[in-house]
Amino acid sequence: MTMDMISAILVSGLVLGSVYALMASGLSLVWTTLGIFNFAHGSLMALGAYFAWTMSDAAGLNLWLGAGVAIAVAGMVGVGILIERTVIRPFYDDKDILLITVMTTLAVMIFLEKGIQFMWGARLKQLEPLVPGQVNLIGTTISAQEALIIVLAPLLLGALWAFLRYSNTGRGIRAVGQNPAAAKLIGVDVSKLFILTFALSAALAGLTGILLGSVRFITPTFGAEPLVKALIIVIFGGLGSLSGTIAAAYIIGVVEAALIFFVGIYWAPSMLFALLIAVLMLRPQGLFGKTVR
Repeated sequence: MTMDMISAILVSGLVLGSVYALMASGLSLVWTTLGIFNFAHGSLMALGAYFAWTMSDAAGLNLWLGAGVAIAVAGMVGVGILIERTVIRPFYDDKDILLITVMTTLAVMIFLEKGIQFMWGARLKQLEPLVPGQVNLIGTTISAQEALIIVLAPLLLGALWAFLRYSNTGRGIRAVGQNPAAAKLIGVDVSKLFILTFALSAALAGLTGILLGSVRFITPTFGAEPLVKALIIVIFGGLGSLSGTIAAAYIIGVVEAALIFFVGIYWAPSMLFALLIAVLMLRPQGLFGKTVR
């Protein structure tokens, strides 16, 4: 293997890992705080990309791209709040909330995918890149948009980590994730933090779709594959561990890039699932998860 091959795999892995980290962090945040998997997360990613396209493309409202991105992210916050209030909140006190929300969020996923197809059609669309041109990174040429993803993802994830660790609201979200009943007893507004968590997760999903929408074509099922990868990453890194999820995203990204290079794009997903099974056989709590006694 030459150095050019190694650098190409590493750069490709960084791009994939950055996208997966943004996607999986929102999914992990909802799981850690609310204790549910949001299977509509991939559809929210696609919806964010379509919102941005509508605002910024010449065939849409033809606004400045930055304004389109800001409006799209704000719109995703609203969509996240709407989903939490309508299909999640009514079941908080139900002992089968995990199973129920699997069904309700799957229903939202189907509704959003069909709604996107109805509103925007099935034709492929693509966003203008936020940063045009190409750059050279450790001997490999990539688009400037992909370089932006590599740089922006750690900054956003670092800001999320700092928010959760140092702000009063972030500490409240962590407290709710550890013990909602105890958090409520000490005066934490659990309901408000549930809404905020879901809104933040939807914003992350929408922003991921916007960043990826100028690299890949946008379709109504645009977020289906990243959702599957995000689920693998959340379990692989350890349920309830945001830092483990982020680390696992970059590991999976590099591994997938290597698998695509050596075994091809069609075999890579099955090999990833085989890796997940192997890890769970050795560490059922995930690679970075902690054993709960």
